[in-house]
Amino acid sequence: MDPLTEKQIRSSFVNCSRREAAQLTLPADLAELRWDRLDYLGWVDRKAPLRAYVVLTVDDTLVGLTLRSPDGVASRRRAVCAWCEDVYATGDVSMYVARRSGAAGRNGDTVGTLVCTTFECSANVRRKPRIVEAGEDPAGLVLQRIAGLRERSQRFAREILREVKV
Repeated sequence: MDPLTEKQIRSSFVNCSRREAAQLTLPADLAELRWDRLDYLGWVDRKAPLRAYVVLTVDDTLVGLTLRSPDGVASRRRAVCAWCEDVYATGDVSMYVARRSGAAGRNGDTVGTLVCTTFECSANVRRKPRIVEAGEDPAGLVLQRIAGLRERSQRFAREILREVKV
């Protein structure tokens, strides 16, 4: 992922108002991030921990999504993240929902997914494969994981962007 500025991040959001995007809390450490090791930028709002945000590239366009916990609590579960699908990092996964963009979102239509609570999917897919996973091509497996993460996270974003007849 290319390094992003505050302006790029705030202008990328598709499922909230401009006012909400202008007021959201950005990650404190933008300048320190290892952008070359990120497939998307995701963070939990440190001022409102029930909210989270994701920014990723979909079809060469930057797309920002606001997420929230549907239960009122960002509850962690033992589950497999729908994005990174890491079967070893199953203890820190949360259900998040995102309002759809456009009229459907304004009418309350949402889409949910299980995602790593603190959005460490990029690190999970880059971890060294265990012997039972690696087979003959451990480097190839890591590349497959990265491609899978990108495809699944983009699929979720496309679902948020999809026009729904209301």
